[in-house]
Amino acid sequence: MNRRRFLLASSTSWLAWPASAAEHLPRSVTFIGEDKFRSIAAEAHARRWSSLPVAERVVRAALRMLDTPYVGFTLEIDDHIESPSVNFKGLDCWTFFETALGIARMTRKHQTFYMPEDLLREIEHTRYRDGKCNGNYLDRIHYLDEWFRDNHARKNVRDITRDLAPVVPLTGRKIDEMTVLWKSYRYLKNNPDLREGMARIEAELQQHPFHYIPKESVAAIEPKLQNGDIIGIVTHKPHVYCSHVGLAIRVKDSGMHFMHASASAGKKKVIIDKTVSGYLADFQSHAGIIVARPL
Repeated sequence: MNRRRFLLASSTSWLAWPASAAEHLPRSVTFIGEDKFRSIAAEAHARRWSSLPVAERVVRAALRMLDTPYVGFTLEIDDHIESPSVNFKGLDCWTFFETALGIARMTRKHQTFYMPEDLLREIEHTRYRDGKCNGNYLDRIHYLDEWFRDNHARKNVRDITRDLAPVVPLTGRKIDEMTVLWKSYRYLKNNPDLREGMARIEAELQQHPFHYIPKESVAAIEPKLQNGDIIGIVTHKPHVYCSHVGLAIRVKDSGMHFMHASASAGKKKVIIDKTVSGYLADFQSHAGIIVARPL
């Protein structure tokens, strides 16, 4: 194929997006930052990310999102309809790690062109219970402990928390953030009938024992962490088990650091923070971590 025909084919292939069955809202709502996606996809093709281990693909995708502004509630994109979504112009802690993982999964096969629907399909697979979004807000996994359990069961990740160090149980904590703070969530605020279903989900989650590595033990296990590991931050605060999430990133001559979309004043963007243990030590509210390894 000559250069002119190649460029024409590439430009039309970007325009001719086949609709995904899971897209319940317009692409203009569900996929923000197409130029950034194109750039990442082109690099993935040119440098054959498909030949790399999944963890390395996670890291490369994450680094391409460094300095992206922090924007809260980026998953709340409509008043009524739920749909898989990606936003490269603004990330919160959940969408940061999930987008990096989605890109890593998308690029496991070498393709000339990666399309937005390819990434949306991967996002649907990990973001929603059993990997399927039917347009209902309650299809989505809203709590990180359930995300770990669901994606571990479906072999998207492996929960390695117990393999790294002795764990301790978290007891006396009620999971009810979504129903207690429902006014903060666009869908729950506009659809009161969803709250009863959310309460049932929270009650079911409450039945599962939850264990974590206390932060005093984290420094000793940092050498066991690998690039691209998903780090859930366990909190002392009420209503949830985990309050934050990010990725383990190895920095040369400096150990394993915590990369995340930071909401802290003066940061408000995706950053490579201190070592994982150093980050935990900065917050009295942080109790410890859980860890999942992408597969």
